[in-house]
Amino acid sequence: MAQFGLFIQQMVNGLSIGGVYGLSAIGYALIYSVFGFSNFVHGEFTMVGAFVALFTASSLNAPFAVSVLAGMAGAAITAVLVERVAYSPLQNRRAPSLYFFVSAMGMSILLQNLGIVTLGATFRTFPLKLPIETIRFGNISVGAIDILTFFLSICGVFLLEAILKYTRTGRAIRAVAYDSYAASLMGINISRTSMAVFLLAGLLAGLSGVLRGVSYTIYPTMGSIVIKIWVCAILGGLGSVSGAFVGGILLGVIETLVSGYISSSYRDVFTFVLLIAVLLIRPAGLMGKTVEEKA
Repeated sequence: MAQFGLFIQQMVNGLSIGGVYGLSAIGYALIYSVFGFSNFVHGEFTMVGAFVALFTASSLNAPFAVSVLAGMAGAAITAVLVERVAYSPLQNRRAPSLYFFVSAMGMSILLQNLGIVTLGATFRTFPLKLPIETIRFGNISVGAIDILTFFLSICGVFLLEAILKYTRTGRAIRAVAYDSYAASLMGINISRTSMAVFLLAGLLAGLSGVLRGVSYTIYPTMGSIVIKIWVCAILGGLGSVSGAFVGGILLGVIETLVSGYISSSYRDVFTFVLLIAVLLIRPAGLMGKTVEEKA
């Protein structure tokens, strides 16, 4: 019975971590599905969101909800600025996908080092103004923060799906993802749609960064989580937004079980072994379609 309780405990922790991974991964997958390149600066969007929320809460003494919204807004603005500066000129010249990939890596290095120089390399904790007690179900302890994290992650996924399916902007995004040239002939503004994609991706990345900062710590190099985001997107299937979230949940659960039952030292080993296995057995991922990765 004790072993079963431990297993449930690990699953709850894994769902919480996986929700954070998945929330970042769906924004990453959205950009990939529309533009066909790996946006490796996406991790820095989560870092910006976490720090904006931190300073809003600590300096302005703002409520938690206001801090979350501020973090999401900061990450979204950063994402749109990156799109305008680094990607829009390449789109106008119809540059190959490799150029976008190189530009993304350059922006990632720039934002990461800018964060280290301006914010310092110290770890910070979020001044949480929420009840942080543990909820007990028999022998199982569930943190209120874990429940909140998973709930907000699910809300973010459903909200994005609703926007893509039922709004005019969402239909434009899906049209550009299917065939950008044909979409432009039908009167869709590609530049405006590109901004909308990065705005949505930035909002989700900001929320993910805030939730991660609340659960753990905030530091300038936390954007390195982009490697995990990339793994989640591949596991779920490049080109599938919902698949990326499933990949995030799967990765979070696997990492937690490995850490709990084997050793945290082997966590990343199992992650990349799983990635290799998926690429060998099902290259399109669990829910993805067959696409060609150019960068």
